[in-house]
Amino acid sequence: MLELPKDLYDEIVALAVETYPYESCGLLAGAPADDVVVRHFYRCRNAAESARVYTVDPGDHLRAERDAESRGWEIVGVVHSHTHTAAFPSPTDIAQAPDPAWHYAIVSLQRDEPALRSFRIVGDTVIEEPVAIS
Repeated sequence: MLELPKDLYDEIVALAVETYPYESCGLLAGAPADDVVVRHFYRCRNAAESARVYTVDPGDHLRAERDAESRGWEIVGVVHSHTHTAAFPSPTDIAQAPDPAWHYAIVSLQRDEPALRSFRIVGDTVIEEPVAIS
């Protein structure tokens, strides 16, 4: 399960809308002992500047890691948007998933109302997990 506070959910969706037509991306942080509850969302620049793929800007990633560590958190996942497709990991998303312990959240802008889903990706196995907005 992935638990997102409402304000962070709103920020994630807002970033997806703001960066359209490009995919958005960011990192999720939480307490090491409880990777289910997201404590902070780090907006990151999509270094790929693409509507089809995302690459978290390495400088943004480093800043997020350092800030999270200074607060006693760790990076527990990544979120990005799909501008024209469903919120399901693409083959590229699966191939580039760096950590099997992470949450992989995707915001789809395919329909009028944005949709967010989250997954665990272990190798080629994709498992959807429930998302709770609190």
